[in-house]
Amino acid sequence: MSYEMNDLLELVVDQKSSDLHLQVGVPPCLRLRGSMTPIDGPELRPEDTEQLMLSITPDNHIQNVKLNGGTDFGFAFGDKARFRVSVLKAKGNYGMVLRQIPNQLFDLRAIGMPDKIKELLYRQRGLFLVTGPTGSGKSTTLASMMNYINENRDGHIITIEDPIEYYHPHKKCVVTQREVGSDVPSFAEAIKRALRQDPDVILVGELRDLETIEAAISAAETGHLVFGTLHTNSAAKTVDRIVDAFPANMKEMIRMQLSTSIIAVISQSLCKKKTGGRIAAYEIMVNTSSIGSLIRDNKTFRIPSDIQTGANLGMITLDTHLMSLVNRELIDPDEALEKAQDPVVMREKLTTMGFKLREL
Repeated sequence: MSYEMNDLLELVVDQKSSDLHLQVGVPPCLRLRGSMTPIDGPELRPEDTEQLMLSITPDNHIQNVKLNGGTDFGFAFGDKARFRVSVLKAKGNYGMVLRQIPNQLFDLRAIGMPDKIKELLYRQRGLFLVTGPTGSGKSTTLASMMNYINENRDGHIITIEDPIEYYHPHKKCVVTQREVGSDVPSFAEAIKRALRQDPDVILVGELRDLETIEAAISAAETGHLVFGTLHTNSAAKTVDRIVDAFPANMKEMIRMQLSTSIIAVISQSLCKKKTGGRIAAYEIMVNTSSIGSLIRDNKTFRIPSDIQTGANLGMITLDTHLMSLVNRELIDPDEALEKAQDPVVMREKLTTMGFKLREL
């Protein structure tokens, strides 16, 4: 028996699966409500994964796989769904992971963002970062923010992505969406070109290297609202990661720039809901004069204390948000404990509240 990609994608859509995994030696696997579930069928052979890969991968990306061992691109399954596709080579065989991208653009309130965040989206300049591990919903959060700006402000939005995931129609804004590899050679080069294209808002899909980070900070400092992502799990670690990307003789200057250019950092993690599906838990840091001083003086370890006292500005620690999700019976206490930044304190709080937790 051989598998057809159309049949597999139909199954993904019908089952409302978030991801499809295709690897040699196991049947195709769906990620359903956060759990990996193999379909009822034979194991994939090397020739199966190769044929499935060739059936949807553009020619230029096939060359990337052969030269670099992997590639990423967007794929539209007719008008039914859109996927972010990652092709890889492992043990000499082809593999694929296809992530289903929701068709609709979410309202910020629907994804749990406080109204205070909306106020920040009217800023004319600065750096707004959304961080978290792979698969934590960063793209969805950013797309929701772009949609809010598009519906409520006029201007020019430029998105730079690899690949383009959500499509944004022109609403109050003109929206230019550029894909690294096919439209521009790199994130850093795309930012430099964007500055000559009269942008108001620039979204950078990933701040993956020093040149891109430097270009993004420069754009934010020269009068543009810049959004970007990093694979960090807290605001403090986000600042440290950016500073650490620079050589020693530049670190003090970068801290100074970040202390004034950062608007906010949202660090998020996806949690399994009790009723199925997933929900995001957030740490939200909004820059203040106090936090700016901590960044400038290399005292980022004190940022969590300022977040705890900044609820009136929309700030919240990840563990406080996790506890809120437990109290609202949206997630299990064990899930909150697993995602907590301080599991020792989280365990104490949950135990005091009478919850029975899994043993370590």
